[in-house]
Amino acid sequence: PVGFTAQVNTLIAMASDRGMYALVDWHQLNPGDPNYNLALAKQFFTDIVTSNQHRDNVLYDIANEPNNVAWQGIRDYAVELIPVIRTIKNDAVILVGTQDWATFGGSGNGSVQEVVNNPVPFDNVMYTFHYYAASHQDFYRSILTDAADKLPVFVTEWGTQLYTGDGDNDFVSSQAYIDLMKQKQISWISWNYSDDMRSGAVWQQGTRRTNNFSDSQLKEAGMWIKDQILLGR
Repeated sequence: PVGFTAQVNTLIAMASDRGMYALVDWHQLNPGDPNYNLALAKQFFTDIVTSNQHRDNVLYDIANEPNNVAWQGIRDYAVELIPVIRTIKNDAVILVGTQDWATFGGSGNGSVQEVVNNPVPFDNVMYTFHYYAASHQDFYRSILTDAADKLPVFVTEWGTQLYTGDGDNDFVSSQAYIDLMKQKQISWISWNYSDDMRSGAVWQQGTRRTNNFSDSQLKEAGMWIKDQILLGR
């Protein structure tokens, strides 16, 4: 943990030096209940926020994709963890993952209304939503629309392909999401910035070895995402 925490601080500094935001995300998939590692999360965020309390460009995503846990359990976790961050940085922007892999229950049995009826009791908090455009289509867009009409939402992960981050790109569905997020003024982060074998990795395999980060090395999804970023500037 000490080594990885130091690496995160290095990456935050590198992003900050370039005038970029840095979103620090506590990622748990198995077990999907964030309460299982609450003590470790408290230690991690204490260390990270203490090291970066002088920065205003760092956002904290305290539970990336909760799963197999009800909204009440996620809220209980947030109520325990958020004061740890706010004691150190009282105006930090905090993102809270939603139930069923950050879909407001869309990939399970939950709903947006659960969050609306029982929100996290802190200001300056946003709720996260994830989607993969080839897998999550009109039904998920309706959830995102409903959530954005009632709550502050940040799409902290999405891709143009299947939920595995692989498969064919669906740019029609992706464009529908881009248009929706622009209409609702929802910030977003695409996944993933790497050169792994999946179609969702924006760089062609081997890019890191060549250190040639030019457009010619972008996969089809990578070029499409870059165009969306440039169009949204």
